[in-house]
Amino acid sequence: MRSLYVMGGRQRKSFENIEAEWFLFEKALVLRVDTETGKGEVCLEYETPLEARASEKSSVMFKSGSLKDNRLYLCTSTEVMIYEVPSFKRLAYISLPCFNDLHHVCPAPNGNLMIAATGMDMVLEITPEGKVVREWSALGDDPWQRFSREVDYRKVATNKPYRAHANYVFWIGDEPWVGRSDLKDAVSLENPRRRIDVGINCVHDGIPFNGSIYFTTVDGNLVAANPDTLRVDRVIDLKTIDNPNNALLGFCRGIFIEDEKKFWIGFTRVRQTKWKEKVAWIKRTLIAAQKPTHLALYDIERQRLLKEINLENFGMNAVFNMFPTENALPTAAKA
Repeated sequence: MRSLYVMGGRQRKSFENIEAEWFLFEKALVLRVDTETGKGEVCLEYETPLEARASEKSSVMFKSGSLKDNRLYLCTSTEVMIYEVPSFKRLAYISLPCFNDLHHVCPAPNGNLMIAATGMDMVLEITPEGKVVREWSALGDDPWQRFSREVDYRKVATNKPYRAHANYVFWIGDEPWVGRSDLKDAVSLENPRRRIDVGINCVHDGIPFNGSIYFTTVDGNLVAANPDTLRVDRVIDLKTIDNPNNALLGFCRGIFIEDEKKFWIGFTRVRQTKWKEKVAWIKRTLIAAQKPTHLALYDIERQRLLKEINLENFGMNAVFNMFPTENALPTAAKA
């Protein structure tokens, strides 16, 4: 595996309110990073048009996307786009009033798109043309109980605090699931009583691989869960691996699995935020240094850090996920 596409954003050099994360990022970026040399280049730089965001100061970044059949599925907080790669020709653009703080888009087995509308505590299924087919509440109740269909939520800066923070869609067999960061778990959209209790900290990802589902937690854990038993099998504390100075790794989010041993993990430099519960874990850590926004390659079998790539060298200050430029990731795990 030679290179990765990396999704994220560039931070503003100056901003009025450093605590307001929804004003912090000025451009959405896709990088191509050479994993052998550590060099990178910007493949795509994007800014959401004013009609699709709350204000000209609203943050713009690419959250978690998907790569399948040379199609790169990307989302900003209020938009979904499909690009052909490696040309980066845009093939589709969708922006709907119910889009608020989108965190993930991926193709469903039936060809539709699944979207984690985090700001609405919902998961949406839409056609590639933008027609809403189905809506699920991430809490298992009426998805519109707290919201109005008459409001354009693209124009609402934030709906925080969230109740679930639904942020990543994945499949176990034919069953769609969603990770819920604030509830520290993942649940089946079809049967919310089916639940994987990660239970450590804010949960991200949900990557099926080799008979397991892999999650990250914001405070630096890699978690493997069994899709049959729906139980956590293994927790790896990345903070303890080749980190003699006890450096703050950053917000942990984004996984690419190179093979059964080698895992690429994304880390975003910790920024100030008024959502103190998100960073309470930092206060429990004696910090000697803080690492920049970066990718790290771990050998999870030998518990070794093999490589780090500083993404700030290429203008990226937040990373959400990454994919190999050579091929697509699997989309389902064996049930």
